[in-house]
Amino acid sequence: MQQGIVFGIGGLVLGLVIGFFAANSLNRPGYADAVQPGFPADTSPNEPGSAAAMGDVAETLDRADKEPDNFAAQMMAGDMFAKIGNLDRAIEYYGKGLAMRSEDPAGNLVIANAYFDAGRFEEAGNHYAKVLAIDPDNFAARTDLGTTFVERPSPDYDRAIAEFERVLKTHPDHEPTLYNLAIAYHRKGDIARAQEFSSRLSAAHPASPLIAKLRQNLEPK
Repeated sequence: MQQGIVFGIGGLVLGLVIGFFAANSLNRPGYADAVQPGFPADTSPNEPGSAAAMGDVAETLDRADKEPDNFAAQMMAGDMFAKIGNLDRAIEYYGKGLAMRSEDPAGNLVIANAYFDAGRFEEAGNHYAKVLAIDPDNFAARTDLGTTFVERPSPDYDRAIAEFERVLKTHPDHEPTLYNLAIAYHRKGDIARAQEFSSRLSAAHPASPLIAKLRQNLEPK
């Protein structure tokens, strides 16, 4: 049994190594990136793949499972699974943490990102809304909230556009917002406005990889 545990942890560490190069979710901040009172300031694993990293993985998961009332331990475990793209387990541990601190803004942000990356856009939107209720100036969370309205099974393009426009009032060149606003207008059928924001993206960020992606999305099918 012990051997199976060791191999299981080794697989998780290997996943971390691969994830550092491949997982899109690594672009997301983890809870450990927003140090909270009582939360260890240095929670990142050691060099992935090392014996120390394997020990840290085992210790983190063991602590989260043995200390279900330890908020920091749950969020650390959630971060670990989010980094390797195991979003279901990340959501599980983040949810355990939020059961203790339901209004924690960083906790709501990371679980919103996990739901978003898992394609569960309504649930993501609920948590982004909680973040914004506490921190209405969090323009990245507002952009992601708007994007959930674009990507839901029943899209609400007007609501999405309203959120994006609100971001652009204070951050007129925000790259993801310009991109997503063009997408929202295109899907709504307003091609002229979609092209307008595509041009704004190109002018503000001429080297952005989003430009080519946006052009592909705006091409007639």
